[in-house]
Amino acid sequence: MGIFKLNSQFQVAGDQQQAIEKLVEGLKKGYRFQTLLGITGSGKTFTMANVISHFNKPVLVIAPNKTLAAQLYREYKNFFPENSVNYFVSYYDYYQPEAYLPITDTYIGKEALINEEIDRLRHQSTSALLSRRDVIIVASVSCIYNLGVPLNYLQSALYLEKGKLITRGDLLRQLVKIQFERTNGELKRGTFRVRGDNFEILPASGEAIYFIKIKDQEITEIALLEPTSKKILEELKEIVIFPPKHFVSFAPQREQAIKEIEKELKERVDFFRKQGKELEAERLLRRTTYDLEMLRTIGYCHGIENYSRYLTGKLAGEPPDTLLSYFPKDFLTIIDESHITLPQIRGMSEGDRSRKSILIEYGWRLPSALDNRPLTFDEFLERVNQVIFTSATPSQEEKQMSSQIVEQLIRPTGIVDPEIEVRPVFDEKIKQTQVEDLIKELEKIVKRNERALVNVLTKKMAEDLTDYLLKKGFKVNYMHSETKTIERTKILKSFREGEINVLVGVNLLREGLDLPEVTLVAILDADREGFLRSETSLIQTMGRAARNVLGKVILYANEITPSMKKAIEEVERRRKIQLAYNKQHHITPQTIQKKIENLIDFD
Repeated sequence: MGIFKLNSQFQVAGDQQQAIEKLVEGLKKGYRFQTLLGITGSGKTFTMANVISHFNKPVLVIAPNKTLAAQLYREYKNFFPENSVNYFVSYYDYYQPEAYLPITDTYIGKEALINEEIDRLRHQSTSALLSRRDVIIVASVSCIYNLGVPLNYLQSALYLEKGKLITRGDLLRQLVKIQFERTNGELKRGTFRVRGDNFEILPASGEAIYFIKIKDQEITEIALLEPTSKKILEELKEIVIFPPKHFVSFAPQREQAIKEIEKELKERVDFFRKQGKELEAERLLRRTTYDLEMLRTIGYCHGIENYSRYLTGKLAGEPPDTLLSYFPKDFLTIIDESHITLPQIRGMSEGDRSRKSILIEYGWRLPSALDNRPLTFDEFLERVNQVIFTSATPSQEEKQMSSQIVEQLIRPTGIVDPEIEVRPVFDEKIKQTQVEDLIKELEKIVKRNERALVNVLTKKMAEDLTDYLLKKGFKVNYMHSETKTIERTKILKSFREGEINVLVGVNLLREGLDLPEVTLVAILDADREGFLRSETSLIQTMGRAARNVLGKVILYANEITPSMKKAIEEVERRRKIQLAYNKQHHITPQTIQKKIENLIDFD
């Protein structure tokens, strides 16, 4: 029996079985890249769960955004309740990177608001990878960013067992050494409390309190306590306590790093002065000297990641350690909605380098700051083993890379792709705008207690349309890139529950969102040719109506663009195949039934 135990009420149906068999056979043959071309609602995640159940090694699932990652996390957690399924995305609710605008001489300091709950889940991910094999990590593209050194993280872990000889003072010092903070008050993640010879430690993963009892310089009791009631959840013989920070460095490393930073600082300051750039020289000297003083006194400074090359002992230009470094070499990577996830991975490095190069040129950072970066695309490919791309609209890149492309065009529920109507942005005959026509459609949706997704072109349009619809009495909300991670999952849950009938969005309402209550997808300004109205974008957005038998799509456009024409033709091609399959197998389409639940665990 494999290490992954699939638990599902679903049965393999439609053309899922042939997809599973082909993908598993491809893995056995050693295919490096494969593509699952699965239409919306065909059960791609269930198919991949079946593939995983045949694969006895850790799995990384990469999604294009936090919202879709949260949905996939919940689905895989439900499929594999006995295994370790984890969520790893950027822990910033708000992030403004450090930058400099030479034209206006404006320096923008780094600003960030860290979401503690997501940080807990990130630590849960790395702890799982270093302690077991049956691990699935659902991540965003943030998984290719610098994450300290796994070896340091692992070597810093405390291994405690009953009967082990240890003094109270020694355990105190070891906890502080790996960056836990002692407190006499409320326990927070990364802190510990001591009462006599009893230790209470709340790890960064924050699931339960570790209770350690020492008597006569020997560990006599180890237990997990429920954080609120302090009730014993489980008594243990041994425990592993991982550091509360991923960026772990030892005192000798810091001392050597400071010496190397000072050398680079001197060389760079001399360079600026020879060029007659006294302002840049003085700026760099002042900022870096302050950082070095902080490193000497407390072992940490604001922006410590900019000195990662020296603190991790890496060479100039050497790739950083990322979440991928915590995996064993033989793991499986699934890239969800690959047509947009791959370009994201490809573009991260250059964008980061461009911003930092300006900071370096004007004396805000040392040149070594360039080594605090995401992986390049080639470095990413070097670090993954076998890869399966999944998408309803894979690009030419995935197709060319793949040893085989497996199609999955039949939905187990028998639902066919929705019919598409094209209506004018402004109807000259009746002098009616697209918004006025949309309101009439939304009134029908509300009467039937159904749901509608409205796709617009900009964040401001999403907010303005939401305000307008609220005044008209609709239960409506918007969701776009500035909506906080946890808030997005709450909005989607309230939308499915009917607290909201209408959800307005820009790009987040495209790929992968599983919302079976949706019966109408309306795309405003569908003839505005571009990224948001490309063939791929239109097919993905229209697919949100493909999980309900009543689903339909309205494209508001004054002309049929080439992208619209291609998207409509592809949908028609799939409809013919689906209708023929239903007729041959005497299938009556049924709306997908899916339990409404929180996407992320709020423990």
